[in-house]
Amino acid sequence: MRVDIITGPDSGSRTGLTVFDSSAAPADPVLLARLRRGTETADLAAPPVVLPDFCHKGKSELPSSIAVATRGAIRPALTDAALNCGMALAVLDVPRPSQAAVEEFYRRVRQRYPDPPRWAFELTRDEVLRAAVEGAPFAAERFGVDAADLDRIEEFGHLPVDEYGGARRARRELPWICVQLARLRFGGIGPSTHFLELQEVEEVLEPETARRLGLHQGQVTVQFHNGGGVLTGQIGALYARRQAASRMLRAEMAVQRPVAHLLRGGRPAELRRRYEAYFHCGCPSVPIEGDEGRRVLLAQRLAMNYGFAYRLATFAALRTFVRAAFGASLRLVVDSPHNSVYEELVDGEPAFVHRHNAARAWPPELLTRHPAFSHTGQPLLVPGTNRTSSFLCVPASGAGRSLYTACHGTGSIISAFEHSGRSGSDPRHRHTLRFTYDRATPRSVPQLDDAGVDAALAILSDNGLVRPVVRLRPFAVLS
Repeated sequence: MRVDIITGPDSGSRTGLTVFDSSAAPADPVLLARLRRGTETADLAAPPVVLPDFCHKGKSELPSSIAVATRGAIRPALTDAALNCGMALAVLDVPRPSQAAVEEFYRRVRQRYPDPPRWAFELTRDEVLRAAVEGAPFAAERFGVDAADLDRIEEFGHLPVDEYGGARRARRELPWICVQLARLRFGGIGPSTHFLELQEVEEVLEPETARRLGLHQGQVTVQFHNGGGVLTGQIGALYARRQAASRMLRAEMAVQRPVAHLLRGGRPAELRRRYEAYFHCGCPSVPIEGDEGRRVLLAQRLAMNYGFAYRLATFAALRTFVRAAFGASLRLVVDSPHNSVYEELVDGEPAFVHRHNAARAWPPELLTRHPAFSHTGQPLLVPGTNRTSSFLCVPASGAGRSLYTACHGTGSIISAFEHSGRSGSDPRHRHTLRFTYDRATPRSVPQLDDAGVDAALAILSDNGLVRPVVRLRPFAVLS
């Protein structure tokens, strides 16, 4: 699907960038300069967008919380090495469970998705290919998920691949070893920045919008953040030389990348272009014209589809654990990636919008026929941390100013507020029950006030990018 993104003069523009920050949470000028250098040779369709929670993670070539639109080419390093890392929110139909039930829920999750993961095949080769070609509909069929839940997934969890060669070309292009490794696990949470959080709807800020989304005061929710699965990382490493690669993946790609791109033949000029695109560090450009362009775009869509299927498989497992531990059902509210590359219209012309740790925010006028979001726009999560509130928001009237994008979190701002003394203990002295993979028993962690997350949300809402619908307060987390 294509949408028209309107760009133009913006009070946040800062020497070639559109920056959304505030005096309380200013964007780091060193990182702004780094982003400017990283995009100065790109065929930009609009000024790169900088959102709250702008920070740099060592595994990435460029900072997080950005959106960059290019014409005629994609640049894999403008987003994460593994596409379709994302978040989802689901709701339970029972009151807040007991601590014993919560402990049983997380016991089942850790048993099913241990860290480090087990080395056991979960999919056949054909199922891996189906997940990459069909996306979330494959997972819905495979794991018995209600078709109505697909309406809650961005792009319904499927990007068409037929125009780029379809299933037949996917089978030919994906290396055997990449497919075999993708069979090993399908679904999961994992440590680091990924998490599985139980929350309550603490405050309803837009009652009518909340009603349309099926949310109400006191409701228990499940929010989770996970990656796109093994295949997305394999494709990311195959089509670019990235910083985020384990020793094993680097060794694998030392063989696979030359075989996939240089030994497949072609004229010297074609081989030279492939070498420049797939073997150079930094942020090389990958033109999308011709057969090579279709090949690259097919790979991108296969990665996105596999990620949608992977996250829906995780939701299906959580639904089983919720039923066993809480005697409850689980309904999906929204699922959206925050590392993506989509073809959209910018100023009326086709462009590729790269979002790095930033979520797409489409308002109702771009979803007029959508079965779930035609009145609200696509909901998006603006999480805090497991010690603060998080928010579910909807796009506001000014979302086009940020290439219809909002930040996927507020953790760096919350940390800055805490370290500077601008944020302190939660005035109601609440705690989060924190589960980890390396401890048999959870710890009770004191919560903070919401000064940091509120400051980040204020940047988004004051600039007309989003409207907060509900405030969610955590009571347990696995991270």
